[in-house]
Amino acid sequence: MMIPNPLRDPRDRRLPRVPEPCALVVFGITGDLARKKLLPAVYDLANRGLLPTNFALLGFARRDWGDTEFAELARDAARQNARTPWREEVWERLATTVRFVQGSFDDDNAFDELAEHLSELEGSHGIGGNAAFYLSIPPSMFPVVLKQMQRTGMADSTSDRWRRVVVEKPFGTDLASSRELNELVDSVFTADDVFRIDHYLGKETVQNLMALRFANTLFEPIWNGHNVDSVQITMAEDVGIGGRAGFYEKTGAARDVLQNHLLQLLALTAMEEPVEFSAEEIRTEKLKVLRAISIPEDMRTFAVRGQYEQGWLAGQRACGYRQEEGVDEESTTETFAAVRLGVETRRWAGVPFYLRTGKRLPRRVTEIALVFKRAPHLPFADTDTEELGNNQLVVRVQPDEGVTLKFGSKVPGSVMEVRDVSMDFLYGEQFTESSPEAYERLLLDVLLGDATLFPRNAEVEASWAVIDPLEEFWQGTEPYPYRAGEWGPRAADEMLAAEGRRWRRP
Repeated sequence: MMIPNPLRDPRDRRLPRVPEPCALVVFGITGDLARKKLLPAVYDLANRGLLPTNFALLGFARRDWGDTEFAELARDAARQNARTPWREEVWERLATTVRFVQGSFDDDNAFDELAEHLSELEGSHGIGGNAAFYLSIPPSMFPVVLKQMQRTGMADSTSDRWRRVVVEKPFGTDLASSRELNELVDSVFTADDVFRIDHYLGKETVQNLMALRFANTLFEPIWNGHNVDSVQITMAEDVGIGGRAGFYEKTGAARDVLQNHLLQLLALTAMEEPVEFSAEEIRTEKLKVLRAISIPEDMRTFAVRGQYEQGWLAGQRACGYRQEEGVDEESTTETFAAVRLGVETRRWAGVPFYLRTGKRLPRRVTEIALVFKRAPHLPFADTDTEELGNNQLVVRVQPDEGVTLKFGSKVPGSVMEVRDVSMDFLYGEQFTESSPEAYERLLLDVLLGDATLFPRNAEVEASWAVIDPLEEFWQGTEPYPYRAGEWGPRAADEMLAAEGRRWRRP
């Protein structure tokens, strides 16, 4: 039993919180996500002293490996992708806790062995029976794995131990399937023990959005429809689909990114101030926004999807989506989606929210841009301000994390000329400590039981209620073509031009 420090205020966030003794069990440990994100995150947490002394890592996969071979794979993956400097002694301590269980998901004996391993670790490593299970597997495998965990009792929390499950997106393929998946997960784990992971919510800049708004008096008074003309949320990727054709052909850009990442960013941008900075209160405010979203009546103009064709990107020839390995030659799956949404609340009534995401765009960038209404410019002649645009407040989520404020300033000289200038805040220049990877923060929160950054059932279902009508409208239609290296199809530009606006160039 851990004895709390009587001199420490539990609300004090200056000292790091360290989880109770526990185990992390990763299903699908040999997959890309585990190797590139989860294993490096575990090492980085250990390197920063944020894992408990009594900690164990268990991997479950079909590969026929022993503990030693698995430990070597885990070491190579962690070293190759770690954010913090590599220290062999840290890994050596971690390696003594690594275990591997080989088996398929329908193999009763393998799950019995996994349950035995967990029981043994309670004594040998003092983990106290606490365990988090990470389902880094295709959603089609969820029913089998969850039923096996229920059968072996691994999912059962008691008064003296906790058991939690982490579910990766996609959370279903539409509203009906998401409800089915939610019911399945909630039938095995209690609602408080389910952590649906959206790695965008673990990014430092996304969390800074709340600090920017609610910890300052500078921005909140103008963060509304009286001052804001429109909001643009962009998630652009310069890569194609890679080896994910099987997944992407069934999913597309709207289901893959719009339904989760972009709608979550919209909710954080548009939400009201929570009563307190707690998981329940933040989710309550986000849910109000998601339920207040309105779909465009004219979907032909304001809901656009596209598909990249061959083109040039960073001086390299890029093939078209239909030429990618594993893609149907007549595929109508979209690789670009843009939509105009409304948020029907008093704060945002009449303000359009433009969301867009795409692959094979000119550069990788994710940002939230508040575009403010133009000033009347009454004292100035038209020629004085012809090069002045709208004031903008831009929160850059990646890759150059920070905030940019764009405003007008007089050009030095003997005449009055006002032009746009930018004032930048960059995380990398302002703080000596680099931002932790999203999976570091989210894994730590799972082990701590902090659900602030994890969407609940109701949020997932409210998001699907927005996406389903769009998918229904797009069903059977051809996506607009755009060349690789362009900012999407022309129809996306026409969507904003129809209301006298244009996309911001990130």
